[in-house]
Amino acid sequence: LHKDQAEDAEGPRALSDLCLAQVCRSLDSQCSRRADGSMSLSRAPLFPQETADQLLHRMVTAGILNDTTVGIFRDREVLRLRRASIRCCPVSAAAFRLALCPHRLQELDASWVPGGISGANIVSGLASNPECRSSLQRLSLNGLCLDWESLDEDEGVRVGFGCLQGLRTLNLADTDLTDAALEDICTLPQLETLDVSCSAVSELTALLGCKNTLRSFIAHRLRQFDMSPAGLLLVLSQLHALRHLDFSDDHFAVGDGDGGDGDEAARQLLEGSPRLLPSLVSLDISGRKRVTEAAVRVFVEARSGLVFLGLLATGVSSCDVLSSQGNLKVTGEANENQVCESLRRYRGRECFVREALVHLYNLTTDIDKPRPDILKLVLSGMQSHPTSLHVHLVATACAFNLTTQDLAEAMPVRLLTSTVTQLLHAHEDLPQPPVQKNCLLALCSDYILQDVPFDKYLAATLVINWLSSHEDPTLQRMAVAVISVLVAKLSTEQTAQLSKDVFIMKQLLAIVQQRAMEGEADSTLKFALSALWNLTDEMPNAAHNFIQCQGLELYEEVLESYYTEPSIQQKVLGLLNNIAEVEDLQAALLEEDLLQHVLALLQDPQVEVGVRYFAGGILAQLVSRPEAWTLDEELRATIVKELHTSIMTWTSLEREMVSYRSFQPFCPLLQTCQPSGVQLWAVWAVHLVCSQNGKTHKLYCGDPRVIACSVLRMVEQHQSHWGGFNERNGP
Repeated sequence: LHKDQAEDAEGPRALSDLCLAQVCRSLDSQCSRRADGSMSLSRAPLFPQETADQLLHRMVTAGILNDTTVGIFRDREVLRLRRASIRCCPVSAAAFRLALCPHRLQELDASWVPGGISGANIVSGLASNPECRSSLQRLSLNGLCLDWESLDEDEGVRVGFGCLQGLRTLNLADTDLTDAALEDICTLPQLETLDVSCSAVSELTALLGCKNTLRSFIAHRLRQFDMSPAGLLLVLSQLHALRHLDFSDDHFAVGDGDGGDGDEAARQLLEGSPRLLPSLVSLDISGRKRVTEAAVRVFVEARSGLVFLGLLATGVSSCDVLSSQGNLKVTGEANENQVCESLRRYRGRECFVREALVHLYNLTTDIDKPRPDILKLVLSGMQSHPTSLHVHLVATACAFNLTTQDLAEAMPVRLLTSTVTQLLHAHEDLPQPPVQKNCLLALCSDYILQDVPFDKYLAATLVINWLSSHEDPTLQRMAVAVISVLVAKLSTEQTAQLSKDVFIMKQLLAIVQQRAMEGEADSTLKFALSALWNLTDEMPNAAHNFIQCQGLELYEEVLESYYTEPSIQQKVLGLLNNIAEVEDLQAALLEEDLLQHVLALLQDPQVEVGVRYFAGGILAQLVSRPEAWTLDEELRATIVKELHTSIMTWTSLEREMVSYRSFQPFCPLLQTCQPSGVQLWAVWAVHLVCSQNGKTHKLYCGDPRVIACSVLRMVEQHQSHWGGFNERNGP
């Protein structure tokens, strides 16, 4: 396989990954507590050093790293960290100093840590360990308040970045980094990579302090930048080791202005002599205005070693010279390669992700081949900007384009699970009509609903709530279809939880009433009836809600109105079966007109067996309890007789018609004290359930003894099959 294909292919998770996941899940039971409440591993063996790093990373991605759990890393004899991360985790300055600073760290990512920890806390903590001062090579503090003025002095010397003499890479994007702090940073003797994007830096003369070591400088969207083009180019001209320069800008943020001196400096850089930045192989000026195709052509032709050029949102990425450079990667909007490169490189920059997704949407509108590589990029964009409405407006539409029809079936299942999970988060956290519509469109896929694992309970509740405020017939149909499938996929516990909500019952009954009043026998009505049927299956709470919401009266009308629609009759009668199984609700069904109608369906040989089966089930349940019967006894005797007579004429069903959570509804009907017609229906039902999911056993005779023997044979075959399986695989 090609490398990208190999990475996308489905395969089992690594054993080490599974083990670490289990450790995270059971961390509480494996730890004791110190006096301050922090955790300490009990009876822990010495972890391999890389495994300790992986455990910390796993705790970060699982969202369980905090002041309490980070305490396990205080024990350096068991867990020795080298590459540490507390990114986005609520870890305080005190917990950080106790748990991580004693380690001989080589890398630390403390970006976007909430809760008040500052860059000064991080630096002073690291500097408190003499080993870290020389060992730390990479530090990321993106998104933190540096609080530089609060740094203490150590033996008369101010503690700062300059104390971390081993630093080679320093990331300070989205911080309050000042010109004074930048001067301190540029004294680092080994500094090679520096990111000051979106900071308060106003001028870059301090870079001359590391002109012989700095190889990569990233300065995206400097909000307070105040250098003339000539002054900037003078500084850049002395950075002899610089190979990558990012001087891009957020064109959404600067509005419709001309971009000022920064844009002019970018233009002059392109048009300048190759003796300016002679080692440069990578330049990013995405978002800069005033860039011309002529300037791009001059720059590219003069630098044969160029490997990357960022031109997204400049308007010149379609320059013909770019296509002739085989090894040159370009971010832009001219073609799929440029757009995908933009999504790969700019994952953390909302403005560029948004821009690239707009162009990707146009590229994927008529896509006819599965592209998991592109879906991964879309998913990454959503995950990186979970609260951005601008990103999700387009990303959700792209996700739908990439998973529509048969495309989803060719995608890795884990990728689809992650995508659907992100769509559900977007639906819940960004309740805007276009986003929610796109999420619903993507969810309305038989393959995704049936075969892809995701939180179906969350999905069901979100779609049901969404349905309450939308009346568009097309979207309503899709929503009800999704709900009907999701409800059938829920566990018994989840269905019970969902069935407690009267609001859900009211919503679905309102759909049934609306469609029935219009005389429609469309898929919306059928899906709503299916959802209600599944929702009430062995769920007394849902059955009570159905009666409370006047569902019985509505269903009686539907039953009479759709006499010639067997698919609708089956769903109506199926739900009434569920009601009949609840003893304290049977009285609600004891209406002579209703029972006469159901009896007529049972008796009519022109009616499909499926309809007659459910009609028989209702009647069997109601006549099985003579002590609760309140109608004329002659009617009960007629029902008992007709049950036996009708069932004796039924033939086997060729298709799967119904599934049951258990055999519990049939057990009371199989008692020896029950009339033969009641017993016969129950045995026929058990046989139906057993034969639907295995080899079909034809019923040539309505004799209950024959049917019962057939059921027993199927049970014996099942036991024999699994018994043999167990023997082959040991105890």
